Amino acid sequence: MKKILTAVAVLLVVGAAGLYSQLGAQSSNSITPMEEIKPVNDGDAVVELKTTLGDIYVDLYNDTPLHRENFLKLVGEGFYDGVLFHRVIDNFMVQTGDPSSKEAIPGQHLGGGDPGYTIEAEIDYPRHYHKYGALAAARTGDNVNPEKRSSGSQFYIVTGNKYSERQLEAMDEKRLNQEMQSYFQNLAMQYRDSIQKMQAAGDQAGLESLRQQLIQETEANVKPTPLDEHIKADYVEKGGTPHLDGAYTVFGEVIKGMDVVEKIQKAETDSSDRPKEDIRIISAKVIEK
Repeated sequence: MKKILTAVAVLLVVGAAGLYSQLGAQSSNSITPMEEIKPVNDGDAVVELKTTLGDIYVDLYNDTPLHRENFLKLVGEGFYDGVLFHRVIDNFMVQTGDPSSKEAIPGQHLGGGDPGYTIEAEIDYPRHYHKYGALAAARTGDNVNPEKRSSGSQFYIVTGNKYSERQLEAMDEKRLNQEMQSYFQNLAMQYRDSIQKMQAAGDQAGLESLRQQLIQETEANVKPTPLDEHIKADYVEKGGTPHLDGAYTVFGEVIKGMDVVEKIQKAETDSSDRPKEDIRIISAKVIEK
């Protein structure tokens, strides 16, 4: 803690990330009767993804409207018909939606295709989180995408792992620490000129006073938020990928067909996590709106 602001000049110049951490703190093909496919909330849209390994039914949340309407638009245009599950990681997730995968040759590296636009993030944690079966939008990394905008078409379905309560508490602590780092760094950036002047003048007392001020402001505005009991229960009993919470937009969930997703995640893959035998979305269609 003592050297946070005396090193802020380095932070501002090279973007060092860890200075604030001293304060503490990623089936079947059979026909399914319609009465068995129910949306999570009245008015939600349900989409059928017919794949080469079976059918998956996803519910699209109404409270992530940009992602919902974009997904429905692409489904209506036949955009997803023929795309591959191009990235599959066992006990993590299965990813698809790259249009360039439709005609991909064996071994071709995939994952860079999209419809030519991105979508504003609709991250609503803890309302929506990366539980087993969650449907979320892929995106590029924070270094080139600080706004966490979503890919216009690529999405993934979570499988993940089950976690103990102790593991979840450790992840919560890490998330809090990252939030505090980010908040503190943004504050420090606002005082960049003052910090540089005090550095040049050797004003250690001024730096220390400002450091304490920024620490107090950070701690006043970034508070720990204990995991809701129902979220904790999902991660303990069903699993998921809690380290991704708050970083990617979750905009739906699988309501039938996780057995198919399980088959997909078990596929043998190459060094780029692409299944060695193609697994394809044959067609996508809306079955309830």
